[in-house]
Amino acid sequence: MKNSLSALAVGFLFAIGLAISGMTQPQKVIGFLDLFGQWDPSLMFVMIGAILVHFVTYKLIRKKSSPLFDRQWHVPSKKDITPALVIGSFIFGVGWALGGFCPGPAVTSLASFDSTPFIFVISMLMGMGIFNLIDKKMKIQK
Repeated sequence: MKNSLSALAVGFLFAIGLAISGMTQPQKVIGFLDLFGQWDPSLMFVMIGAILVHFVTYKLIRKKSSPLFDRQWHVPSKKDITPALVIGSFIFGVGWALGGFCPGPAVTSLASFDSTPFIFVISMLMGMGIFNLIDKKMKIQK
């Protein structure tokens, strides 16, 4: 129960941060990617701020023997760059550039009741479903 409540609180804090920084507005992302037009650097400043906060807090938190609400750390151990990782990253980037959303801001933007984030989230969920079907078939054939 503690894990669920802390995840909810962190998710809520993340959503507030996205809204305050304007990252729930697709035109901010598209403006950042428009290098030769009306370039908007605000996304870069949000990212730099997030990286700095993460860098400092990660160093401090990892000094503890375990997380606050768990017995052990769950840190990914895989560090290899696979074709699936590269292809997935490419697809994510293209979707981000075309839609102006990544998953977190898109879900947060559902609260606006605008049709754009709904279309994006439905498309994202369909893409995830298609990936799962293809991934299962690929694993069966191996």
